[in-house]
Amino acid sequence: MKLRDCKRIYFLGIGGIGMSALARYFNDIGVKVQGYDLVNSALTQQLEIEGISINYTDDISEIPDDIDLVVMTPAIPEDNNQLSYLRTQNIPVKKRAEVLGMLSRERKTIAIAGTHGKTTTSCLLAHMLTQAGLGVSAFLGGVLVEEKTNYIKGSSDIVVLEADEYDRSFLHLSPQILVIISMDADHLDIYGEVEQMYLAYRQLTEKILEGGTLILGPNVYELMSAEWISDLNEKGITVRRIHIEFDYESVVVKDHRFQFDFKTNSQKSLVSVDSNLPGLHNVINTTLALEVGNNLDVSLSDLTKPLTSFKGIQRRFETVFDKRRILVDDYAHHPEEVSYAVKTIKQLYPNDKVLGIFQPHLYSRTNDFYRGFAYELSGLDGVLLMPIYPAREKPMDGVESELIYNLMTIDDKELVNEASLIDAIKIRSDYKVIMTIGAADLEKYHTDIIEVIN
Repeated sequence: MKLRDCKRIYFLGIGGIGMSALARYFNDIGVKVQGYDLVNSALTQQLEIEGISINYTDDISEIPDDIDLVVMTPAIPEDNNQLSYLRTQNIPVKKRAEVLGMLSRERKTIAIAGTHGKTTTSCLLAHMLTQAGLGVSAFLGGVLVEEKTNYIKGSSDIVVLEADEYDRSFLHLSPQILVIISMDADHLDIYGEVEQMYLAYRQLTEKILEGGTLILGPNVYELMSAEWISDLNEKGITVRRIHIEFDYESVVVKDHRFQFDFKTNSQKSLVSVDSNLPGLHNVINTTLALEVGNNLDVSLSDLTKPLTSFKGIQRRFETVFDKRRILVDDYAHHPEEVSYAVKTIKQLYPNDKVLGIFQPHLYSRTNDFYRGFAYELSGLDGVLLMPIYPAREKPMDGVESELIYNLMTIDDKELVNEASLIDAIKIRSDYKVIMTIGAADLEKYHTDIIEVIN
């Protein structure tokens, strides 16, 4: 089928961050877009303002007539009534990743992959290339703070998108430039063993178009076999890696900003970078984005200028409130990401007590990494632990937030829930910085938290 021939598309799970970006794209090009979601959220409400009709009842009577294509998220359960009905109709039903893959084959695609940093790097890159005049389109996994959208409409054939490893979704893509930031173990509920995850990444690199470029973050090259690299070289793929072909140097923190030098060996050039994004991990993300732009022959000065105007991404180390006390929100939901968040907040506020509010995301991930979560969270001064956010999963016997709590080594730790959270914050008035951490919906408590700390 050809996407350009679709007149009406129905989205199952339209409120997801990746699904909503696709919905916005089709709505923008004049396709009639409608959808279903279980939750009426701020994002779905915004989609409705933009002219997209959404229903919130899993009832087949809500499904419109004359649908040309159904796009579904993997998070939709198999027993969903609308999904079950639509599969009996003579209508193509495709996963979001399949549709994104179809789009990627029509464009010059830059795909950002890796366990961590995909959203920040893709958002930052899209902003840089847009400001540099390349007219890129972008399907993003986060909402840009300034633009308040996760979709950018561009005038060129270049598209920036995230390559999602969940459910091996990224194997539908055909990128010209692929960035792999990291390959830390995650989604072991899908892969079983980390070696199977590495295999999926290898299969992804085989999707790079002949003559394309693979750009690697720190330590990724070391996880790739000699045979893997050799096969890519034989296909004419250029492999560039951080610390070898390009690098960052002289990192300093000044006025809560990270400054560093970016250099590339191929051009023997060096440029000073001033970034709004905090943390060494974001220095790495920015360095990778700069190298992508460098491979597109954009001047380094045109790439670095937009960095100071980048306002960031919602829920990616976002400063939500900054007065007498401070509230920061971060999407970290893997031990490595929590490590970045904790180190960064302590680096920015070295003389202040920091209270973390952490909600584990998924029973399977908690079961796989509770030791790592406990170790990294113990770097804070105090932690309030919320119950596990199940998302698409059903409970697992014996897997609760207590697994993390029992291994944490700090004195000030408490298991809380929705009813007790705010009171727990009230009695900790000596904490200057509050940080909500996790991929769930902790932002719904921000208004109440701000009332306490204002």
